Order: sequence, then C-alpha cells, then structure tokens
Amino acid sequence: MRIIGLDIHRVFAEAVVLEDGTARRLGRVDMTREKLSAFAVTLLPTDHVVVEATGNAAAVVEILTPQVARVVVANPLQVHLIARAKTKTDKIDARVLAQLYAAGFLPEVWIPDAAT
Repeated sequence: MRIIGLDIHRVFAEAVVLEDGTARRLGRVDMTREKLSAFAVTLLPTDHVVVEATGNAAAVVEILTPQVARVVVANPLQVHLIARAKTKTDKIDARVLAQLYAAGFLPEVWIPDAAT
C-alpha cells in the first residue's frame, strides 16, 4: 500500500509518497479543481491519502475520495505535538503525515459522509 502525504495550503499542496518504507517527493500540486483532479487520476485505487484539517481540506477530500482507497484528515494540533520538528518544510510535513499514518499514530478527524 502506498501512503500519500499532502501538506495542503491555499494555493498549492506538497505531495510525498511513502512506499515500502521509503519516502519520495511527488512535487507540488496547484489547488485548483482542474489540477487537483488531474493529480487524483495519477493515484492508485489502493492508495491512502493523508491531509491535515485546513480550510480547503473538505474540497480536497471530495476530489480525491473517488480515486483512492481512503482519504484521512489529520488533526493539525495533535500532529504538531507528536512530530515537533526543528526543521519545518512542506516536504517534511507531508512525509511526517504519511509516516504517522503508516505507524498507526495519526490523530484523525471524523469526516461526515454526504448524507450527514
């Protein structure tokens, strides 16, 4: 299983894939519906994607969910407490999200389904 960590911002996201214990940068993805949808179709149906709860996280979840096995939203305050990094970059943040999920330590936020 591949785990995709997305450190999302208002205009872009930094993407990292964790596969077989190795993290690899996928690059930046513009946060437009068209660019995010184009990124989504490059993902595998077995992928798990992790994002932090931010203002545009719900839109990201909506676009990615049909393309992957699971999209998880992390609680950013708890992630920060778990992964206090002296060096903070978007790439490191995306990698930490993927690694915490892989290790079973990711503090998740409940996301309601469409009916709710």
